[in-house]
Amino acid sequence: MDSTAGAQGAADGPGKPRDRGLSAYRALPGVPDELVTPEGRLRPLWDPLIAHLQGLSDDALTRATGRADQYLRDSGVFYRQYGSGQSVERPWPLSHVPVLIDEADWAELTPALIQRADLLEAVMADLYGENRLVAEGHLPPSLVAGNPEWLRPLVGVRPASGHFLHFLAFEIGRGPDGRWWVLADRTQAPSGAGYALENRVATSRAYAEVFDGLNVHRLAGFFRDFRDGLLGLRDPRDGRVAILTPGPLNETYFEQAWIARYLGVSLVQGEDLTVSDGRLMVRTISGLRPLDVLWRRLDGSYADPLELNPASRIGTPGLVSVLRQGGLTMVNSLGSGVLETRALMAFLPNLARHLTGAALAMPNIATWWCGGAAERAQVMAAQDRLVLSPALGTGLPFDRQGESTATATLTPAALAARLAADGADLVAQEAVTLSTTPALIDGQIVPRPMSLRVFLARTPGGWQVMQGGFARIGASEDPTALAMQRGGSAADVWIVSKDEVPAVSMVAASGPYRRATPGALPARAADNLFWLGRYVERTEGLIRLLRARHIRLAEGGRAALPLQKQMDALLASYDVDGAVGLSPGLLDTLGAAVATAGQVRDRFSPDGWSALNDLDKSARRLAGKVAPGDDAARALSALLRKLAGFSGLVHENMYRFFGWRFLSIGRQLERGSAMSGVLAAFADAKAPAGSLDLCIELGDSVLTHRRRFSVGSSRETVIDLLALDPMNPRSLRHLIDALSEQVQALPGAATHGQLSDLGRAMLRTQVEIATATPESLTTQGLQDLRGALAGISDLLTEAYLR
Repeated sequence: MDSTAGAQGAADGPGKPRDRGLSAYRALPGVPDELVTPEGRLRPLWDPLIAHLQGLSDDALTRATGRADQYLRDSGVFYRQYGSGQSVERPWPLSHVPVLIDEADWAELTPALIQRADLLEAVMADLYGENRLVAEGHLPPSLVAGNPEWLRPLVGVRPASGHFLHFLAFEIGRGPDGRWWVLADRTQAPSGAGYALENRVATSRAYAEVFDGLNVHRLAGFFRDFRDGLLGLRDPRDGRVAILTPGPLNETYFEQAWIARYLGVSLVQGEDLTVSDGRLMVRTISGLRPLDVLWRRLDGSYADPLELNPASRIGTPGLVSVLRQGGLTMVNSLGSGVLETRALMAFLPNLARHLTGAALAMPNIATWWCGGAAERAQVMAAQDRLVLSPALGTGLPFDRQGESTATATLTPAALAARLAADGADLVAQEAVTLSTTPALIDGQIVPRPMSLRVFLARTPGGWQVMQGGFARIGASEDPTALAMQRGGSAADVWIVSKDEVPAVSMVAASGPYRRATPGALPARAADNLFWLGRYVERTEGLIRLLRARHIRLAEGGRAALPLQKQMDALLASYDVDGAVGLSPGLLDTLGAAVATAGQVRDRFSPDGWSALNDLDKSARRLAGKVAPGDDAARALSALLRKLAGFSGLVHENMYRFFGWRFLSIGRQLERGSAMSGVLAAFADAKAPAGSLDLCIELGDSVLTHRRRFSVGSSRETVIDLLALDPMNPRSLRHLIDALSEQVQALPGAATHGQLSDLGRAMLRTQVEIATATPESLTTQGLQDLRGALAGISDLLTEAYLR
């Protein structure tokens, strides 16, 4: 890059347009390949975006990229990074400059990718069918029989849909000369499509003016057509579509939850499913319901511990038997991971000619399986430009650190010895030089190697290629540093047309109006929503109790010591230390709420998730920094306001169906149990001085008490307001009435007029509180009431959550 341009940029003020190293578009080593033609001219495609970047001041550029980053943070976009035996959620590493590709160039790629998809479908059909490719010598037997991704129990199992593959991704790269290669095939459970859409939203916010001015193809149509294809595979009477996730600890769990929400289908885990009468069923609060289509996002061998990997704890026993009987369409079919094998790429060119009668329209990177003498000789002859990696490995050779070896780093003798000893277990691939694309580093445009992940979906009209994709951008000029686990980043891909492109959405353009019935709620999701309600309400109760404790500590006086001691005893029953500013026990309860919410990300709005995470982060930032007393009381008040914001977002905006009911039931049970405990402890005749006023404070009813009663607080006024008043949302009467209303609306609450065990217990409790008086509701009665609420919780769990 021109050093004088960099010096000029450094001299410009922060409010002035800045030369970002692109004042001269010449084919120099420092200029990204994607930006210029081989003749050194700026590709017209890039002109609007580069002119926009050149015209921004440093401050304006920071604001633009900040809008993209803020959107990703607000949406909770993350990926999970593994290392040193731990997994950590990391912010999504967006590369702020999109990759621009001309529509005409993209149109040339599309048929080549569809050809490859059809070829892999044919290979898959043979490997799990007649197996003629091995029998006729087109594939070595060891690459199939010795491959852990070739699942023998699936041999002979024909897919119910008639197709093995429905959703694919290809990792493709372009050389500096403009030619494209396939670097890797993604057929097992391709990830990244959801991230591609989030990249699009974030990047378009950064450069809204440019995006609106360019004719960039939209992505929604791709997802809409794929969704319609999935829905078309189900039984129209009672069939369902779901996405199978390994769970929240998976590195792409955010994407799985996001796509489930975007497509309007359920997100399930293996424990949600069971097999009954040859069909796959999902456990719901209404009983077992059939699933017809399952888009899996876990490796095939983990799907069924009964017939595949017995160590799997995330699969469903009997799943393979359902597939064998044709009772389920799996996307993609179990065993499709065998197609990702690197060594298979060495044979695909010949397989293409054998199976389709045509050469590959887009070649692989040059690949040699080292199990034959001729191939080993070719590897020795090209030692200076190859990479060795496991023959049965998947993905790009350098995606997993330590898995690959550049042959140039070995002596000829060492390479020959290794090939002789382990040749059948090795594959050699050409160390390609990838085209570079613009990346924004410290305000300068610099070249970084890139690869594209392109997605294909089988739709009612055949294979459809996403008009865009997911670009992986290297962390440095080293093409082996593309993986995010190694510091790489992700960029949006804009396919730019000369003509205006149609505005598309997930909603059908025409058709009869129909209000869809909300899907059945899986029992696991109901359980998590129930406990989310309990943990959030418990957190609020603990914050109020801790705040009251620290206010009294700040006010001082020996008279308050007995009350503080009793408050500490109640806090200790929740494993919370009242003497600490922000007790670790409080953070644990809040952390449990976040973890539980993470199990049902597909049922949460981004705003609700962000609010809960913001509360958790704020609490942990304050922990250890606030002193007991006034500082702690003010910090707890701030947390209480944030918690109220989360509760308002969720409970006011959540659709009033079964998910909302279980969340509300959890809140009401927890609040009722806590209020019973508070009144039993502090409205007792033997309670320390100041206890009655504390009850009113914890019940957030100070103003109401003043308006309702002309006298000072007494046990009668406190019990009447906080236990028996049906109009006070904090009272036990109000909570139990609301709880009864929710229970009555649950499926199976009554059958032919006969109440369930849960319904009877609920009615008994409701009658008891409705007929009580301040005099009859003794401390023992409050404790019994708390026990009755615990019994209702147990009955609810037994009836719906197991």
